[in-house]
Amino acid sequence: MGMGTNGPRIRLMDENDLPLGMKLKELAGWNQTENDWRRFLALSPDGCFVAERPIEPCPSGGADGKGVTREAVGTAVACALGPIGWIAMVLVDPAHRGQGIGTRLVERAISHLEQRGVRSIRLDATPLGRPVYQKLGFQTEYELARWEGIACACSSPHRTRRAELSQIEEIARFDQQLTGTPRRSLLEHLFRQQPGAMQVIVGPEGLLGYAAWRDGARATFIGPAIAALEEAGQWLLDSMLAACAGRRVFVDIPWDNPAASRWAQARGFTVQRPLTRMVRGEPVVDRPDCIWASSGPEHG
Repeated sequence: MGMGTNGPRIRLMDENDLPLGMKLKELAGWNQTENDWRRFLALSPDGCFVAERPIEPCPSGGADGKGVTREAVGTAVACALGPIGWIAMVLVDPAHRGQGIGTRLVERAISHLEQRGVRSIRLDATPLGRPVYQKLGFQTEYELARWEGIACACSSPHRTRRAELSQIEEIARFDQQLTGTPRRSLLEHLFRQQPGAMQVIVGPEGLLGYAAWRDGARATFIGPAIAALEEAGQWLLDSMLAACAGRRVFVDIPWDNPAASRWAQARGFTVQRPLTRMVRGEPVVDRPDCIWASSGPEHG
């Protein structure tokens, strides 16, 4: 995993690096919490990486035993979900940007996922990151928008109800049909980290949709939310607002789901920033028109 004495060295991340992850995401103004970082480590312990750069030569020994003292300046997370890989949390200390560290981290993440045998590698790129990913072979799939607003105290529709752990298998099958990704492990982690934060709608023939929310550092994050019918999507998102009434909320919505965008506008939300879903390798067959809220840039 080394990159040479004079360049960045990439190593595995562990719990001792949580303060680093929190520092870098704060510098970037991102919304993740320590619980998010712990979830990344639990889902992909061999796919969380830290970049270290040399800061000064040592007469002998050194932090890495090669006469070089190093400091940790970047992170990246690569998670394999069946044949689909996700890259996220590509963060570099602003004082050390422009040195190719971010590119090295992404290359290491790609190598890890390819060794795991994934056929498609996806990520959600900010406008700043998009040109970097294009140079590494990523192509645009579709656009999303991060909407921001204050959750209104609307009444929660009676048609939604709290999800139970026994439903996770059914929820995961439903989710995979519409996202093209086997995300059972992710969904169970989200459920266990915040019991009671996931809602479902069940019809006569089975599940019609589900949605979840989680705490964030700057705002409550709504997502994932997947629904096959427009009414179900609206009811689920309204149930999320009811659960988070009065809080600042973020929700990432594909532009290919115009009904969800109309919902966000009607609830007084505004677009905070654009995101581009990109893929390297085989295109993923999913249904962005049924994605009412992405789970976030971490796992799509």
